[in-house]
Amino acid sequence: MSASETVLRVLPQAAPAAPSRAIRRRRLDGGFLAGLAISAAAAICGIASTGINLAYFLQPAGALIVLGGTVGVIFLTTPVSSLIHTARRVRELFEAEPVDREALIGEIVHYATEGRYRVLLKMEPEIRRLGNAFLREALLLAIDVKNREELQTALETEIRMRERQGDADARVLEVAGGFAPTLGILGTVVGLVDVLRQFSSAQSVYGVGMAFVSTLYGLGLANLLLLPAAHRIRVRANENIETHELIADGVLCVFDQVHPYLIRQRLNSFLRQEQRDRMAPRPVRT
Repeated sequence: MSASETVLRVLPQAAPAAPSRAIRRRRLDGGFLAGLAISAAAAICGIASTGINLAYFLQPAGALIVLGGTVGVIFLTTPVSSLIHTARRVRELFEAEPVDREALIGEIVHYATEGRYRVLLKMEPEIRRLGNAFLREALLLAIDVKNREELQTALETEIRMRERQGDADARVLEVAGGFAPTLGILGTVVGLVDVLRQFSSAQSVYGVGMAFVSTLYGLGLANLLLLPAAHRIRVRANENIETHELIADGVLCVFDQVHPYLIRQRLNSFLRQEQRDRMAPRPVRT
């Protein structure tokens, strides 16, 4: 048995291109939904523990100033086209689309192995059926491009632009989260003006507390919803960038016709330690 055949036997079997393994079916993101529920429940329970009737905190005027003002600020600071993209990103927060990086590495190794015996161009119909869009585009680009530097530049540019888009989407919510508390103070000032206008009555003392509900709305909207959602978008974007870097590195290796075993060893650095241990090659029994 030759040395190359021995190495190939040590390699875990590379699964054929199977989109369903690399990208699992979308489902609701339980962690995000649980975070929303826990935050809302904690705020409501905290208010209820004071013994104050929850109806006391239902102030339509304050809610209108804070919510309406925040929406207006978003439209003032962000172009409509960017808002549409951000809205889609926010909608995706409620869905989980986990990417199986182990299966993804298996697909890349599969094309690296087959590419050593067949021209990659002949595999184009199979590549076009891949479920991971970035892997599909990268492999098709590798077929069309003849210069490695051009391929690397194109992949790096695509990754950089996706990273900027994720940062831009998160910044929209961060800006809104920065203005919401200030708008809450604005609502409080409006409430205090109304209180002072009728300060001679006993009801005005009751109205002072109601005026500060707007500040509560602004702080709650910013710190329990907008800023956490912006951070979540950044985390999701960073995870996607790592996956895209894995794909770009793997496709460049396929383009360079690096040995499949070396590709797997190189791409395993993108996995967590327990995943690396699980994928470690077992010695061949003779």
